[in-house]
Amino acid sequence: MVSRWSRRGLALAIAALCAIVATSIASAKPAEVAGVQATQAHTLNIYGLGGRDDVAQGRLDIANAVIRGLGHSVNNPQGGFNDQTFLARLAARDIPDLVHMGRDSVGTYAARGILAPLDGCFKAEGIDKNSYRKAALSQVTYRGKLFGAPEFTNQITIIVNNDAAKKAGVDPADIQTTNWKRLKQANKKLLRIENGRLTRIGFDPKIPEFFPLWVKWFGKDMISKDGLKAQLNSREAVAALAYTVGLINDHGGWNKFKAFRDTFDFFGRNNQVAADQISAWPMESFYYNVLAEGNPVNITAKFFTNRKGGPITMLSGNAWAIPKGSKNPGLACKYIKALQADSSWLTVAKNRFDLRKRQGRAFTGLYTAKATADVKIYEDIYQPMGNKDFDQAVALLVRAPRYAFAVPLSPASSEFRQAWIDAINRVLEGRQTPREALDQAQREAQAAIDKAK
Repeated sequence: MVSRWSRRGLALAIAALCAIVATSIASAKPAEVAGVQATQAHTLNIYGLGGRDDVAQGRLDIANAVIRGLGHSVNNPQGGFNDQTFLARLAARDIPDLVHMGRDSVGTYAARGILAPLDGCFKAEGIDKNSYRKAALSQVTYRGKLFGAPEFTNQITIIVNNDAAKKAGVDPADIQTTNWKRLKQANKKLLRIENGRLTRIGFDPKIPEFFPLWVKWFGKDMISKDGLKAQLNSREAVAALAYTVGLINDHGGWNKFKAFRDTFDFFGRNNQVAADQISAWPMESFYYNVLAEGNPVNITAKFFTNRKGGPITMLSGNAWAIPKGSKNPGLACKYIKALQADSSWLTVAKNRFDLRKRQGRAFTGLYTAKATADVKIYEDIYQPMGNKDFDQAVALLVRAPRYAFAVPLSPASSEFRQAWIDAINRVLEGRQTPREALDQAQREAQAAIDKAK
């Protein structure tokens, strides 16, 4: 109960603090780097970048070198984005020059005047918007203006544990989302309960996180394209929630399901696939790299499909944004350009490929928000490395963004998302029916949108 209220409280705090901070920032007059004398050095202050693997650090090194080559320095302490911390910094006029945040948060901050539009930045630096994935751009575009530079795509596909399917006597063809009746039957065969204990999950629908994907199965969206009308309690959304909760309840209910899933060594070598603790589930593209680095596994990558059998995927990821009041917006824009240049992506992709080759491990590709970079990585760097499972997965992941959608940006993106997440949790916990929960979520989300627009 405490965690639910704290999440709701955070959404309200964001709304209240944004209104205060926006007034303060609106009066700020950021210095333009282009007008600063070459002898005057500046420090580019960055906030929100957390974990840094070889790909992240490699691109940071490239961008840092560009800024330092111009006679400036970079301050980029490690630590992920946090709404409360960010708002506190803004209120104290300690405004970062560049921020790394989830794309689903961009709408909330853009609508409240916290972020600066990047259209001028892209034009000044010659950054081609057409090189980015349309679905990713839609997540950072508000009222026709660009407020973020999307980074990765993290498209979702289904990962099948071939060994689990074989042990359960399940035809891999039945582990699909086209036919929900067959999937439910496969789920019951794939899960394993021993002496009253759940020891293997059948098909994890990954809700609340991926609920928009299940609604999209019907060809429906949870919010209008302009982000101003919530559509959370549609007949299709209610049906999708009832079905996905049913998949979980087949395992003995949410409490047993979640308690077992929480034991997974999710990022470790003995992850849930290697340990035969799950049979199949939809997952973002980054996870194939986790599997490649762990103990040997036997997997199949499959498209999440709609009811007609057509591939669909949902894009998620982070973006770089420049807050209003930034003292160095010009430098911040140059940093974005260096980070996201095709040449930067190619450099880190080649370095990772060479590393995986030396390690004798599969290279699972990089999937950026830039279509131009992805094509070059696949055509110029990627080579099959003899692991059939992962080679086939890469081929699938490269095609997946063609079938992508993203949840449209809203002036109350954070509150909208929290409304449907809370609703799904109430159903999972047995406190409301799918209809009751989504009706409540619809009222909450629409009220937040109306207040913010």
